[in-house]
Amino acid sequence: MLEVENSVPDFCLPNQDEEEICLRDIKGRWIVLYFYPKDNTPGCTTEACDFTAALPDFEGLEAIVLGVSPDSPEKHRKFIEKKELKITLLADEEKELCTLFGVWQLKKFMGKEYMGVVRSTFIIDPEGKVAAVWSKVRVKGHVDTVKEKLAELQA
Repeated sequence: MLEVENSVPDFCLPNQDEEEICLRDIKGRWIVLYFYPKDNTPGCTTEACDFTAALPDFEGLEAIVLGVSPDSPEKHRKFIEKKELKITLLADEEKELCTLFGVWQLKKFMGKEYMGVVRSTFIIDPEGKVAAVWSKVRVKGHVDTVKEKLAELQA
C-alpha cells in the first residue's frame, strides 16, 4: 500500500461520464482519493453520501474528492443519479489503480477468500505525494476525520 511521503504515479481513469481524469491534470490541488468496493451497497452508499454532504467543506479547503471502484462508468452514473451524488467517481475496471495503491487485496467473508477492494482513503498533496492514509476504513465518522486531517495538513 502506498504510504505517507510516497509519490503518486501518474494515472488516468474514466469518470462516470466516460471523461478521462488524469493525475497530471489535477496535480497542484489537494486530492481526497477514496477507494470503495462496490456501488449501491450499504457501506459504500453511506460513504458516498457523506462525502457528497461534506463536498462544500472540502471545496472550501481547495480539495477535490474522487471515489474509485472497479465498477463501470455506467454503473457509477446510475449510482450518482439514484443517490443524487455530487462527487466524481472513477471506474477502475482493470483494477490498475487499486493495485497501484495496494488496496486490491485478498479478503475473507464467511470463510471464503476472494480478491477485492479494501476500503481506503488517501490525501494527496499538491506536489503529488501521499499526505495521509486510512486503510480498512470504518465508514461512520470517517469523512469528518478526513476533513480534520486535511485542514491540519494545510495549517
